[in-house]
Amino acid sequence: MRILAIDPGYERLGIAILEKTQSTKETIVYSDCFHTSIKESHPKRLNLIAQEVVRIIEEYKPTALAIETLFFSANKKTALLVAEARGALLATCVQSGLQVFEYSPAHIKIAVTGYGKSDKKQVVFMVKKLTRFEKDALDDEYDAIAIGLTLFATERFLFL
Repeated sequence: MRILAIDPGYERLGIAILEKTQSTKETIVYSDCFHTSIKESHPKRLNLIAQEVVRIIEEYKPTALAIETLFFSANKKTALLVAEARGALLATCVQSGLQVFEYSPAHIKIAVTGYGKSDKKQVVFMVKKLTRFEKDALDDEYDAIAIGLTLFATERFLFL
């Protein structure tokens, strides 16, 4: 099974394509941190995010989306922008026929590190250990990979 995993964001979003079969370990097929410019208008930035996801879906042909649920921060404006980006991502992926799986930050940390209050360093360490991911990357990219690993750990019935 090939999946699209996204750490939703507005300025930056982590994107990864992971693959797993019954007999193989999780493989990272693609990963990146997609950026939108503050110089662009809000609607343009949302459209750029959607276009990038459509491009990735068309190129890599995933069958499911793993995405983090919205984490509310103290900054309400940022939370609203991320929520709107998340909405654009969900609509784009559903329109493309992907099955959607959503996970809370604590669920992702438990699946990857075994502890729901792990810090970023622990998540990065375990992503590297579980996938042999050696690339220098931003946290958003590691988070996307962790979200994808969570789908594989949680939705085992998909591989039967």
